[in-house]
Amino acid sequence: MTDAKTLLAGLAERRPTIIDLSLERMFAALEALGNPHLKLPPVFHVAGTNGKGSTVAFLRALHEAAGKKVHVYTSPHLVRFHERIVIAGVEISDEKLVDIITRCDEAVNERTLTYFEAVTCAAFLAFSETPADALLLEVGLGGRLDATNVVPVPATTIVTPVALDHQHYLGNDLATIAGEKAGIFRKDVPAVIGPQNPAAMAVLEEQAFSVGAQPFKYGEDWNVFEEQGRLIYQDEDGLSDLALPRLVGSHQIMNAGNAIAGMRSAGQYPDDHTLSKGIASAHWPARMQPLRYGPFIDRIEKATGETADIWLDGGHNPHAARALAVTLADLNERLERPVILIAGLQNTKDLFGYFDALAGLVSQVHVVKASLQSAASPKDVFAAAKKAGHNARISGDIATAIHQIAEEFNASGETPRILIGGSLYLAGEILSDHG
Repeated sequence: MTDAKTLLAGLAERRPTIIDLSLERMFAALEALGNPHLKLPPVFHVAGTNGKGSTVAFLRALHEAAGKKVHVYTSPHLVRFHERIVIAGVEISDEKLVDIITRCDEAVNERTLTYFEAVTCAAFLAFSETPADALLLEVGLGGRLDATNVVPVPATTIVTPVALDHQHYLGNDLATIAGEKAGIFRKDVPAVIGPQNPAAMAVLEEQAFSVGAQPFKYGEDWNVFEEQGRLIYQDEDGLSDLALPRLVGSHQIMNAGNAIAGMRSAGQYPDDHTLSKGIASAHWPARMQPLRYGPFIDRIEKATGETADIWLDGGHNPHAARALAVTLADLNERLERPVILIAGLQNTKDLFGYFDALAGLVSQVHVVKASLQSAASPKDVFAAAKKAGHNARISGDIATAIHQIAEEFNASGETPRILIGGSLYLAGEILSDHG
């Protein structure tokens, strides 16, 4: 029998790797598998450009704080593929993963589906065979034609902030992209709409009404904000005074609000104690995550004689970089330090837009290349950083960049705030190698 490591090594290679947005293949494959997508617990379907993963993390923590077991489907993974498929609160086992992929291959020609479609079909099969109280389902790309968009009647749908990203597949303006995200809305199903650009909000609201969904809009039907060190959530049912998230950044207040609104829209009303417990316990790696240990930490502490200040963030588009800029500014208000960015991005991203959003906050940019086929060349990333006005250099890899930073700050006597960012894949490398 094939082991999980061997199966995963060959999975992407033996299937079409090109993104081909369509639902016809999915429906045909699911029918061959006995329609597992019709045998799921209540589904919380989450789309959007930024904040999807964090919103799902909050939803999971809220459900678990209430004593419920949930399935979770997210992408991409950071360190292990198994992160993508959580069954009743536990990452899928090697044995179960081999089982579901093998059964999918037996029912469906292994070359029929794209990589993401094959994995999604297998996940639905696994979820359908284990009881749970809910399935938290993250859209892979877009919404309308995404492989996850086959559930006929979700418990609720949620759209987090929409921004320009994946324009080649989704469209070149916010209105068009928002229309793709709105494709998850369903007749008579709540449509939770998180904080949006006005152009995106107008399209999302219009699409919700056009399909007969039930809009539940940020700023109108619900609100969330920080006040005196507390998270305040409010809708027509009242006000909740809650603990702040452990996840760093003001944008996480909004993501927590998306999750609470999703729970409320689905008819679930945990008390404030449960909500606080869930919000405070939510964890989502590589979203302004502080690194606590590892060789990079050791190298900086040896050079400066101070506790290292190193952060990891997988944000990779201008909207995410703007949220990151706010977080960096907040950190500097508390303790001002020179901010050094070690950056590597994919070649499909808006390189200039990412760096432009961080202009004025970053003292230096060290350009590195992620070990990924679609990684942008250091030369192109360097050019984009320089165009945005940054003091940039090409450092080759992260270890070299850390060495250069340590040498410089050993001489200056200062302690830098180091941010490693620009790609979830780059973040995954760090978490895999350095904890």
